Amino acid sequence: MASSAWMLAVCVAALTVTVVGAAANKQAERNCSLTPPYLPSTAVNTSLQLQQLRVQMQSSNISAYIIPGTDAHMSEYIALRDARLAFMTGFTGSAGTAVVTQSKAVLWTDSRYWVQAERQMDCNWELEKDASISSVADWLMSELPLGSSVSFDPFLFSLETFQNYASDLESSGLRLNPITTNLVDTVWKDRPPLSAESLIRLPDRVINRSWQMKVQEIRNLMMENLNSPTALLLSALDETAWLFNLRGNDIPYNPFFYSYTLLTQNEIWLFVHTERVTKDLEEYLEAHCSDPLCVQLKPYDSVLQELSKYVLQPDIRVWIGTEYTNYALFQLIPQAKLITSTYSPVLTSKAVKDETEEQVLRDAHVRDAVAVIQLLMWLENVVPQGNETELSAAEYVNKCRSKQKDNRGPSFETISASGPNAALAHYSASVETNRRLTVDEMYLVDSGGQYLDGTTDITRTVHWGTPTQMQKEAFTRVLMGNIEISRTVFPSGTRGVNLEMLGRRALWEVGLNYGHGTGHGVGNYFGVHEWPVGFQTNNIPFRAGMFTSIGEPGYYKENDFGIRIEDIAVTVPAQTKYGNNYLTFDTVSLVPYDRKLIDISLLSTEQRKWLNKYYETIRRLVGPELDKQGLHEENNWMLKNTEAFPELGSSASICSSSLTLIALAATLLHSVS
Repeated sequence: MASSAWMLAVCVAALTVTVVGAAANKQAERNCSLTPPYLPSTAVNTSLQLQQLRVQMQSSNISAYIIPGTDAHMSEYIALRDARLAFMTGFTGSAGTAVVTQSKAVLWTDSRYWVQAERQMDCNWELEKDASISSVADWLMSELPLGSSVSFDPFLFSLETFQNYASDLESSGLRLNPITTNLVDTVWKDRPPLSAESLIRLPDRVINRSWQMKVQEIRNLMMENLNSPTALLLSALDETAWLFNLRGNDIPYNPFFYSYTLLTQNEIWLFVHTERVTKDLEEYLEAHCSDPLCVQLKPYDSVLQELSKYVLQPDIRVWIGTEYTNYALFQLIPQAKLITSTYSPVLTSKAVKDETEEQVLRDAHVRDAVAVIQLLMWLENVVPQGNETELSAAEYVNKCRSKQKDNRGPSFETISASGPNAALAHYSASVETNRRLTVDEMYLVDSGGQYLDGTTDITRTVHWGTPTQMQKEAFTRVLMGNIEISRTVFPSGTRGVNLEMLGRRALWEVGLNYGHGTGHGVGNYFGVHEWPVGFQTNNIPFRAGMFTSIGEPGYYKENDFGIRIEDIAVTVPAQTKYGNNYLTFDTVSLVPYDRKLIDISLLSTEQRKWLNKYYETIRRLVGPELDKQGLHEENNWMLKNTEAFPELGSSASICSSSLTLIALAATLLHSVS
């Protein structure tokens, strides 16, 4: 895999997606209008794979082939072997769709990735800057004659994606033709192989419910469904991993493994690469019996065949979650035998942590705080010397985490960004873009760890010199948004989208904003973005025991600086004067904010009280862990940075005009007396 020419090209391209400075920009992007065309060193030659793909298309009478950027489980992060879009185009961004015809090749992606695409694609490819499905459909209708066949791999289409294409191409005279043999795979000769590592089970100390208990819980939910499903089909990778308390390493930064599950009241079918299931795991899963609590192991690639046979039986109904079921499986189930919900009962059950899951996830955040505090203290000491960079800071925090108990690596690629780099969307430090850290610039670090007992994600923004008043105000207002969400009390069952504006209000008051979401779910040794918890319109209502990030309130000033504050919090019961069944958030990320960037005059009394209480919690929980690990200097740093703020006044702030009026009144009273 390491010797693959494609992999080498993609790695080089990934290292150079963003180049800072006007001089570099002149040579960073391709120019296909020149003769010969100018291509930067980051561009990937795609002539051979396009030629081979077109041969396959011609032999199958396909006029256009659609290549999405996802996998068969609609995963946010995908394995290298599923990076078909990158293999065909050279473009490594996380969002995009490609279409290949006999004469043209086109990539659609959104504004976050336009520059990256121009730097990574060669001149075989055109770039379309409207990433909507309707834009792709309009292009197909303008390019192809009536009767043309538009094909795709149905395993890589969600139900919504297929329905949108079908709707947009209706009455176009084009035929939408799914083909289960992926044509890109047929020409990808050195496609990365499957991982050979065995699956693992979680240790008993980090789980409360056995897989048998979880299966019975889900079966009970199936029985409660008024549509009377006889089977539940699980397609998202975290569904099967959660159900059986198993983990793998098929997806970078995510401990998942390729799998499907079909669960009935009497049988459990686990579709997996069976060669990766050890004898001990077979015994753990009770794989050699046929009772209702015995897992029948079936080859991963047999899911189509087995599901086809199951739906032929009379009096069966299959329940699916439409958000993660691919079109290949969906189209097998007759409508009369289909039951749908946006999310499966496994996803909604997994979202609420039990007592053990909650406690061990809290414990993981205590250890994770130690690593981040080590980073921040180290940077404070060494940055003035002028030798550290974005990359060395990222390496340092990863090294600190690796020394913590039960750490299994980072939960995503660390975002280490200083100065103007921190204002860039989806910035990733590389050899080409790496900036030296200085006391004159703000620095943002967004990082997280995978532990056997939990997944973490935390963002802190700091300044080692003298911040401007604008930087202090922007940071403080971002912090105010974080605090306002964290301290709010709301009825259980409230949707996050109804709380989201609390994170923006302090910024809106002065005409500032941020262009991304405000939070996402987090799991127990799972994906760092765990659906369906969060603050978006398609997230489920909050209940007690849900973990979510609060942050990501932020502000980004182009070519200058970026600010983001992100903490993980759990929903807990709130004590109110009259009502019951109310919730609030308890923050479990335990790292102090940069005091130098906080304009205390902007904080209300309630916000100051919340902040001081939070700092007391950091001292109470993280202090003993720092001492336990012999990190006494870091403990002193933590104590210094969690000193209480004064809790004076009752208004949100006292502006200069108010102070003037107070002074004037005092003068008048003095003159009268």
